[in-house]
Amino acid sequence: QVQLVESGGGLVQAGDSRRLSCAVSGNTFDVYYMAWFRQGPGKEREFVASIGRGTSNTYYVASVKGRFSISRYNAKNAVYLRMNSLKPEDTGVYYCAITTGVYATTIESANNWGQGAQVTVSS
Repeated sequence: QVQLVESGGGLVQAGDSRRLSCAVSGNTFDVYYMAWFRQGPGKEREFVASIGRGTSNTYYVASVKGRFSISRYNAKNAVYLRMNSLKPEDTGVYYCAITTGVYATTIESANNWGQGAQVTVSS
């Protein structure tokens, strides 16, 4: 069973930046499509960003495009989410996941999840 562990969450002010990390167990990380999802208070879990097996193919939900950046470092079995210009509406639990493709943005397309990292953005 592949394990995913997120880190880097916390309380930030609006306009601040934060980087989330996700460590993935095993030795086949470079074949995974990876994504970040989030779940705000009282909201359904939603897709945020995804990255292909390399580092150049990425995809973002419109609300974070230009502010967030997903990246990966295959040698460290890690995927990152750099979040800039954070807004209160970005508050939520952020989950990394292994998915079936860069454009696989539904919850059902994710087959492994981390435990989540809480990000709270105060105004």
